[in-house]
Amino acid sequence: MTAIDDTAQAASLGAGAPSRPTRMWSQADWPRIKDEVKRLQARIAQATKEGRWGKVGALQRLLTRSHSGKMLAVKRVTENRGKRTPGVDGKIWPTPAAKWKGMEAMQHHGYRALPLRRIYIPKSNGKKRPLGIPRMLCRAMQALWKLALEPIAESLADPNSYGFRPKRSTADAIECCFTTLAKRKSPEWVLEGDIRGCFDNFSHDWILKHIPMDKVVLRRWLKAGFIDKGTLFATEAGTPQGGIISPVIANMTLDGLEAAVDASVGPTPRARRKVKVNVNRYADDFVVTGVSKEILEQNVLPAIKQFLIVRGLELSEEKTRVTHIADGFDFLGQNVRKYGGKLLIKPANKSAKALLTKVREIVKQNRSSTQTNLILQLNPVIRGWAMYHRHVVSKSRFTSIDAHIWRLLWKWAMRRHPNKGTGWVKNRYFRVEGNRTWAFTARTTDRGVIRLFRATMISIVRHVKIRGQANPFDPAWSSYFARRAAVIDD
Repeated sequence: MTAIDDTAQAASLGAGAPSRPTRMWSQADWPRIKDEVKRLQARIAQATKEGRWGKVGALQRLLTRSHSGKMLAVKRVTENRGKRTPGVDGKIWPTPAAKWKGMEAMQHHGYRALPLRRIYIPKSNGKKRPLGIPRMLCRAMQALWKLALEPIAESLADPNSYGFRPKRSTADAIECCFTTLAKRKSPEWVLEGDIRGCFDNFSHDWILKHIPMDKVVLRRWLKAGFIDKGTLFATEAGTPQGGIISPVIANMTLDGLEAAVDASVGPTPRARRKVKVNVNRYADDFVVTGVSKEILEQNVLPAIKQFLIVRGLELSEEKTRVTHIADGFDFLGQNVRKYGGKLLIKPANKSAKALLTKVREIVKQNRSSTQTNLILQLNPVIRGWAMYHRHVVSKSRFTSIDAHIWRLLWKWAMRRHPNKGTGWVKNRYFRVEGNRTWAFTARTTDRGVIRLFRATMISIVRHVKIRGQANPFDPAWSSYFARRAAVIDD
């Protein structure tokens, strides 16, 4: 056979063409897939609302065995931040072919959960927090069941729960603080609650009894264990913090806290309004307001402890306290306090200190780097912090942050050129831009002018809190979320 014949035969056999799994993944109709999943989720939410639990289970089985559900689950776990982090099997799904084959492997029959890979990440207090990393297949199965469980969770959730929920954020929780505490006749006492080792101590028995999903699959996840330094450890309590579905399970376990608090102070809404009790929860951090210290300590606190004990949890004694609003309290990186009867919410000192510590580390690590590289590393850090605090009284804090960072950069520049004068250093690293004479700016051949981002460039904009009963899986709320998205984008 000649070389020409060989070439013709290879062409006829499709040599060099992408494989079938690659083609199937690359040609997926994602709008149709998302619409199909969204339609099933809406049906689950409606059945939950009507209390038709048999139908809820049937729709969950339909969704978790659907091609669209599996495709969307794989898409999520292969496009998020942990896509390059393997589990105990060392495998990831980086290519279209691997993603398609991973989707085909998502079968309930014969599925078993492998142990988690234990890693540790640093906390702000210097300690390390353990994370359990599932293998890719387990991650995809959790993402699949999250699609089926989240519509139920949203339909049954506490109105003032804001953590790890779609369409909700820390800004909603902070705005809830403002609406609850800002008025002249608002409650003046606040119970700051913190649950000790929340994710590590959830009762497996409670979860298996109350979480509405396939109990066999759920049990395998809970009892999978973890491997730390080559040793297998059993898991008798808790949900893995590295698991995609863990935040949904945690929220569903803590839902009902508002009802328990309300029941502790009175049998009727009128009685509850009289003592001005309000619950505001973000994941496992929460605050409860009250008209007096005695109400919070004698009624509310015992009810919360009893609520948590049933779920295998307890409060952290050192972090749980009752505070007067005039003394203020920190919540989600913000300080909430009344000054002469006026409520002001500002960035907490601890949050500002953490930002400046991180900026100092970046500057220190880049003593010999170019100005361009330093700016590129600093900008996302400064911008992210300022964007987080843009909804509260932050202008003066932004100004002080910018001033502190400027001093750090001036020392950085002077240290690089010990034999040059201040005028030369100023002209080398700082430029005049508009009415600013000390703009930390670099000029590059490929990127043009690169400027240091300043916190004061962010405008302060009041956040509009989401409605407590809003459910993104209920079509009746579609127009509300559309209007809300337009307002937030503006």
